Parts: sequence; structure tokens; C-alpha cells
Amino acid sequence: MTKYQMLADLRTKRTEARNAIDSILAVAEKHNRSLSSGQQSRFDALSTEVRGYDERIQELEEQIAAEAAAAPMARKYAPSVSVTRNESTYRKDGSHSYFRDLYQSRNGNADAADRLRRNNEERAISTTNGAGGEFAPPMWLEDEYVKFARPGRVTANLIPTEDLPAGTDVLNVPKITGGTGVASQAAQNTGIQQTDITTSSIAAPVVTIAGGQTVSLQLLEQSPLNIDNVILSDLAAAYAQTLDTQVLSGPGTGGQLTGLTTLSGTHSVTYTSASPTLFGAGNLYNQMANAIQQINASRYLPPDAIVMHPRRWAWISTQVDSQNRPAILPHDQGPFNSMGIQTEQTAEGAVGRMFGLPVFLDNNIPTNLGAGTNQDQILIARLADSMLFESHIRAEAFQQTYAQNMSVFVRLYNYASFVTSRYAPSIAVIQGTGLVNPTF
Repeated sequence: MTKYQMLADLRTKRTEARNAIDSILAVAEKHNRSLSSGQQSRFDALSTEVRGYDERIQELEEQIAAEAAAAPMARKYAPSVSVTRNESTYRKDGSHSYFRDLYQSRNGNADAADRLRRNNEERAISTTNGAGGEFAPPMWLEDEYVKFARPGRVTANLIPTEDLPAGTDVLNVPKITGGTGVASQAAQNTGIQQTDITTSSIAAPVVTIAGGQTVSLQLLEQSPLNIDNVILSDLAAAYAQTLDTQVLSGPGTGGQLTGLTTLSGTHSVTYTSASPTLFGAGNLYNQMANAIQQINASRYLPPDAIVMHPRRWAWISTQVDSQNRPAILPHDQGPFNSMGIQTEQTAEGAVGRMFGLPVFLDNNIPTNLGAGTNQDQILIARLADSMLFESHIRAEAFQQTYAQNMSVFVRLYNYASFVTSRYAPSIAVIQGTGLVNPTF
């Protein structure tokens, strides 16, 4: 990637971050209120991003200007050698394999070690946890990691995410458990209400999510094609699915995160029905409204998302009222008096709206719950109340213990921490016999 391309990319990212800031401020201004804690955290994170982009943009502009000023002199005195492209060390269409160089550098190959060092320089390694101290994955691999990982982690991507701080295995978040109080003064010159705040903290352990693959040495050294894309894309997709599954339903034991649906203190809404329907008293639509009102009445702020399995949305889309009018109508047809709208035809991600809330489909919602191991769940929550911390993904290659088989072990791992219990009442989970595997 040339400096001009890097500059254009940074400007695009800065515009996106700036637009996101403007959207947050517009919502607060529309409702004539200050930013919520979640909005403030997102505002601060985006502001930090914008400042970082500004600094990098200024640095690149100065470099480009300096190179342009020096170009005439360079052309006059430099030998007749032209450089047509400034390419990354590791590219999808390149001749060098990242994992092959990891292996060969450990066996004294100076050229491989030099390519790895150049790759680190291209990626501007920082002191952020996971971004330094070892050879980092090549730039194009991290681009592919984002591409492959996002479809598998719908709910995780909806939660405010921060960089995981270095040097800790537990994150502690202060929490006010008892607030102050006010009351009318009984009479002049008499005492006023005085209630002290009580506090505690929330501990969120840092977990390791990792996977590996044994690769033959012949494949690394003799294959005419790089196998990086095949290996890393598969490992990254597995990482994304595992992280999202733990964010949704991790048990909080055995080195796993505590998920949104397994957290104690949340609202549990049971939908029991031998003949499930969307309409009618006590059926699914009413249970969803019940879950929303419980969050409103205890968190004093509304939820911001509904997350369900694709099979549940497909079933809801087939439901009709007593006059055979569908409950969910396509957005393009200008729906009128509908229970919900469908904005996209998708297998994962944003699909429509119900109760004025966006609906997201996530294939990692469990479908083996209940006595018959055939029930799914619907999650309704204020996801802005949770916090997900991730380090930067790492990839390594080792020959130790595999040398006798002419094999190399390639591994990918990352650290994560999930703070779910800041406001447990902002989460509601609908479950029960009414959510068995639907028939169509």
C-alpha cells in the first residue's frame, strides 16, 4: 500500500469516526439530554480514534510533501533505477509465506528473519497488549482476519469494545451499589438528608482463546502457493465463533467468559406454549413486550437490540393474523400497521425492527436448550451497558516436538475479557417450550 493509499484510507476512517460522533451527539440533542454512560464511553473512544487519525494523517502529509520536494534532486543525481510499487512483505499474491518464514527464522534463516522484521516495521508495532514482543501477523492477514471474523461474531460486534490493558489477568470495574438520597427539609435550620454512597467492584477475568494446526514441512517449504490464507482464515473464523458463543452463553467457568444469557440477576421471561404463535394473549409478541418493560422499569433506560436465531425470525416472518395479514412486512413495500419490518434478507446481522428496536440474527444462539434439547432463546438487552476487551490477535509457528514427523505447529490466540454485570437488569432472556424448533 502506497502512502497515498494509506492517506486516503486514514481519511476515510476518520470521516467514519467523525460521523459516528456526530450521530451520538445528534441523538442526545434530539432528546435534550446529556450523554449516557455508554454513549460517553463510545464518544471518548471515537474522539481518541479521530485524534490518532489526525496525527497519522499529518505525519503522512509531511512525508509526502518532503518526498515531493526532494524528488527533482533525486531524479537528477540518482542512478537510472525506477521503483514501480511499494508492496507489503507478505501479500495474498506474494511469493513469501508468513508461517514459512516464522519456521525458517527459528532455524537461522537470516532472510526470513529480515522479512519478519520488515513486516513489523510496516505494521508500526505498538506497546498495546498483543501488538509487540513477538513477530506479528502480516498486514494483509489482519485485514483478512477482520473480513472472516465479523460474520461469526454478530453479538460481540454490537458491544462496545476496548483494547485489553497489558499486564493483568483480571479487570476490576468500580460499581456504586447504593446511591445518595435527597428529601425535603422539614423546617428551616434543621438537618437535611444525608446518605452515603456504597460501592463495590466487578471482577472480569481475562481468558485465552486459542487454536492450532499441524502443517507438514513439505507443504510449507515446497508448496508453490502460500497456505497462510487457508490456515489463518479458518483459525480466525473459529476464534470469532468461539468468542461470540462465550459472549452469548459462556458459563464463566473453565476458563470461559460469563455470557449475557447465563449472567445472574437478569430478567428471565418464560414462554410456555404447546402451539406457539406470535399473536394473542401470552404468546411470543406479548412476552417480548414483557421483557422490554421489565428492562425499562428496572434499568430506567430502554434496551437497544433484539438478538435471535435465524430460525426464530424466519418463523416470526410466517406468522399471520386472523385475516391472514403477515406480521412482518418488507420495508420496501411501505409497511402499514405491522408488528415489525424486514429491512434485509440475511443469514446473520441486522435484519429488521420490532418494537422500535433493531433485530439482529446470530447463529451462535443455542438451539439445544430445554428438556427436549430443541429450544432457542431470544435476547433483548441494552448492550451498551456491557464492555468487551480484546487484545490483538497473534500467530506463531513451532517445530519443537514435531520435528520427528517433519511437521510444524501453527497457532493463533488472543486474550479477551467481558464485563457483563455492570447493569444485569438491562438484560432479558426469553426462553421456554414456546421456542422449540419451529415448523413451516
